[in-house]
Amino acid sequence: MKTRTRFPKKIQETTNFFITLADGTQLAARMWMPTDAHKKPVPAILEYLPYRKRDGTIVRDALTHPYLAGHGYACLRVDMRGNGDSDGVMLDEYVEQELADCEEVIAWIAAQPWCTGNVGMMGISWGGFNGLQVAARQPKALKAIITLCSTDDRYTDDIHYKGGCLLSENMGWSATMLAYSSRPADPALVGDAWYEQWLERLKAEPLLAIEWLKHPHRDAYWKHGSVNQDIGAIKAAVLAVGGWNDAYTNTVPRLVASLQSPTKGIIGPWAHKYPHFAVPEPRIGFLQEALRWWDQWLKGINTGVQNDPAFRTYIMDVQRPGASISHISGRWVADQQWRGPQIKTARYGLSNGQLAPLALDARLKASKSTRDWVDLQSPQTTGADSGEYCIIWLGPEFAGDQRTDDAHSLCFETSPLAKDHDLVGAPLLKLRFSTDQPVAQVAVRLNAVWPDGASTRLTYAVRNLCHPDTGPGHDHPQALVPGAINTIAIQLDDVAYRLPKGCRLRLAISTAYWPLIWPTPVAATVKVDTQGSSLELPMRSAVKKEIPVSFEPPESAPPVQQTVLQAPNNQRTLLINQATREQTLNIVDDFGRYRINEHGLEYAACARETYRIQPNDPLSAVQECHWTERRARGDWSVRTETYSKMTASKTHWHVTGRLEAYRGDALVFSKDWDEKVKRRLV
Repeated sequence: MKTRTRFPKKIQETTNFFITLADGTQLAARMWMPTDAHKKPVPAILEYLPYRKRDGTIVRDALTHPYLAGHGYACLRVDMRGNGDSDGVMLDEYVEQELADCEEVIAWIAAQPWCTGNVGMMGISWGGFNGLQVAARQPKALKAIITLCSTDDRYTDDIHYKGGCLLSENMGWSATMLAYSSRPADPALVGDAWYEQWLERLKAEPLLAIEWLKHPHRDAYWKHGSVNQDIGAIKAAVLAVGGWNDAYTNTVPRLVASLQSPTKGIIGPWAHKYPHFAVPEPRIGFLQEALRWWDQWLKGINTGVQNDPAFRTYIMDVQRPGASISHISGRWVADQQWRGPQIKTARYGLSNGQLAPLALDARLKASKSTRDWVDLQSPQTTGADSGEYCIIWLGPEFAGDQRTDDAHSLCFETSPLAKDHDLVGAPLLKLRFSTDQPVAQVAVRLNAVWPDGASTRLTYAVRNLCHPDTGPGHDHPQALVPGAINTIAIQLDDVAYRLPKGCRLRLAISTAYWPLIWPTPVAATVKVDTQGSSLELPMRSAVKKEIPVSFEPPESAPPVQQTVLQAPNNQRTLLINQATREQTLNIVDDFGRYRINEHGLEYAACARETYRIQPNDPLSAVQECHWTERRARGDWSVRTETYSKMTASKTHWHVTGRLEAYRGDALVFSKDWDEKVKRRLV
């Protein structure tokens, strides 16, 4: 990535100031703007997060915001209420208070003498979510947003539930936010008030997993903040950006298809990072693309973005499986529709372990007088190579070789492909089944099989079979009737891959996928009617006179200057007890220790996760999380230790937690949680 040190505009930086809200709450902000903005007002770009501008996002902020400011924008990084150096407490994500505060901030920005009155919002993940949510509230000054790695549906596409199944990331993210939001403000900015403010924050701190478990279905809790509930409310122009190795791949196609405001989509090979410094590479000149977007919608300059294709998509070459991937070869293509005329559906039948084109499969089935029903009950340890739900820390988090999980799954496989194919879109499995339990779930994976037997996961889905795809769906799931025959359509995640000649595709179906999703209360046997089931694959045809898509090389502003006191280290270890067959996955993400040169603050963090389960007992599942967060400067030092644990019975989830806060070596605060939440069809 090229580092730019000279820009069209000279910039000035205000490292900290406070925006006072109507209720007296002060939100801490950092700003970069052209030095002449008071004489020549500029549009503003807001990034509004709970992740601490002072030490949490300082590295990426330094790469991004000065660059945009140097091209004629005022860029603000604001810590939301209850986080970083801001006042107050935060009790949950995307609450009304958070969004109302943001509207106040936007109005404050637009009224400043250095601002033209036009404001944009940009953010990834949380910042991408609330950018969409605030846009739906239509603040007058907000003209455009850039949303990255976000969702329009908080129930189906976030870190809580997927396909009606409970993600272990529900507890994992709760543990992360418990650690993040328990950190104090910097005394260098807020003075002696930091300690009382910290105690107020600690006393109010929630263990969010408990609340999230109370909403296992798509109710009003999840509909709040889900902009798909009224997508027409968004009037601002939207640039939606995603990555195929991120958890939010499905959002970009939906947004571009459903938004009525000017909207474009870019999907690269990346995990959960900004595209100018993301992995896997190749990276793109994202900041140049962002400037084209802002110049068009905030300055009124015709940059040609309205003539860009609706989708610029990176079609990846299939890679050998590996838990760490740094680069994925492939090519960029342009399309005006996601499921447009360039997409042809290839239909496959499921028969005798084969994934055969439907015409051939129909002939095979016609020769049989009875239906093929196959019993499926996977060991609870199936899923050990599922990888992280959301690849964010960039350790060994990618899905591994699927061979072991395939061995515990019901598999159907194609013959070697006769030519190259482009798989672009969301595969669809139509499954005819029955089960012996009222609650059952399946994990569905589409894998590429290499000549030596290695198995690469291309895309996947998980589905709580109590959630039908018609009628009540996710809002009002229904218990299954044991023995009754059901049909369900399971859409796998959108993806784009070039499938090489000679490659074999494997459809793998399992009834367990731990630790990515939690097991059902009782191990269910799912009977699959292979003759009544089928798979549809979206194949992109060659486009005549296709114009290649190109981006400028990635650029950034200079990186933040900091001293490495201890290098980071990421580990992921799978252990099997040969006596009990219990399987334990240990994850350690030690983020290292650093000193930020500009203000001398030292910061360090370490996250530890443990997942345990026995192959024949779904109730043996245990998830534990332990975070350590440290901050220090001179003789001032603080530390928090946060602990979370989750187990389950047939009827209830059991969540325990502990928060400890230390000033120096002295324990100054502690808090415990111990709560049971009723399981409801999950």
